[in-house]
Amino acid sequence: MKNIKHWIKKILSAGGIAVYFIIALEIMIMISPFAFFFYSVFNPFFHFLARFSATRWLTGFYLPHMIFPPSLFLQGTRILGSVLFVFGLVIFLICALQVYLGKILKSGVASRGLYRLIRHPQYVGLTICGIGMAILWPRFLVLVTLALMIVLYYFLARDEELRMTIKYGNAYRSYTEQTGMVLPLWVERSITSVVERYNLKPYMPVIFPATILVVVLVAGFSLRALTIAELPVSIKGNVAVVSMLPEDNRFLNEAVSVLNGNQETASDRLVLDQNKTYLGYLMPVDYVMQGMLANTGERWQLYKCHHTLQMISDWVFHPFRHLRQPPMHFDHQMPAGHTMAMARRHHCPLGINDPNLECSNCPYRRVVLVQEERKQGKALSNRYLFALNTERTAVGYLDIDVHSGIIIDAVRINGKTAWKDVTTPIF
Repeated sequence: MKNIKHWIKKILSAGGIAVYFIIALEIMIMISPFAFFFYSVFNPFFHFLARFSATRWLTGFYLPHMIFPPSLFLQGTRILGSVLFVFGLVIFLICALQVYLGKILKSGVASRGLYRLIRHPQYVGLTICGIGMAILWPRFLVLVTLALMIVLYYFLARDEELRMTIKYGNAYRSYTEQTGMVLPLWVERSITSVVERYNLKPYMPVIFPATILVVVLVAGFSLRALTIAELPVSIKGNVAVVSMLPEDNRFLNEAVSVLNGNQETASDRLVLDQNKTYLGYLMPVDYVMQGMLANTGERWQLYKCHHTLQMISDWVFHPFRHLRQPPMHFDHQMPAGHTMAMARRHHCPLGINDPNLECSNCPYRRVVLVQEERKQGKALSNRYLFALNTERTAVGYLDIDVHSGIIIDAVRINGKTAWKDVTTPIF
């Protein structure tokens, strides 16, 4: 009976941990050729969550992902995500190697290296890695499953310690008296003293999971509120525009004015309805991540780019570079003697190959438009525009000259993103 319970615990723990990493690695999978295999399984689940207001928030995001973080704090948070992801992974691999070498050499209880300080550094390493991943791909669902993973690690560690005590007896008991479980011993003793003082030990199986869940959700919603408050947005009438890159903030007012004028005078291919609300994303016309907002062409379907490993490497080790690099940054077949600026002009989606035009001073921008569910009597504001329960549908994009206000092109699209109907970031 004990063996059955042990295996049930192990299967549940391993399953919960596996689900976390599958969901957390969504960003890596979605830019790989396996994207549609992944979403054929998980997209029905995302759609199910999105059907109900009580669960729709789980598919939302709480940190900037497509948009360059608008403050030093949010930029530092994004960098911290990469650091924690790599650091936690290194800790896990080192400790795993130590444990498995110990098993091969039959050296008994692992008590060297990080195991001299805490008894479960592998779980701590994976938790640190998981926190980093939750920053790199900041979907609320990732955050909730992170909390679940931490709780599972705790109970799995408790179960392992029980088995180790049975196997190694006093040797392991002596080891536990000199080390903390997942934190340094002096920290755990201070927590234990509080638990004993208020006689909370019988309630810890409930208090611990609840505390972890509350802490991660408060952190997530706080970061989301901070992000929304700091997003660079210009609002006029029923149209709001947010810039993807800080250097484009100066064009926000021009872009929103052009969009308001478009309601009366622009191309009949994309005329905005005065009775509806629109959110526009201002970006360079070759912005590499525009496919997450709308299906603006095959070029922006990143899973077809065949540069998955380099894109993942950039995403982890160069947190902001990939936001400014055009797709040809990943093209290793650039002819000899060609510079990135030359290649960028040659691949310009607008067909403008003017050698006298510097990319750094290019006046052309694309505004991808998303129609928002309008609530009567609600004034447009950052809080309303980015509300978790607001339904958004891509309607098209305009290519404009932000210096002259001339609309170069206006294209209506079918409401899909480059990943069909997958729920993708709004920041």
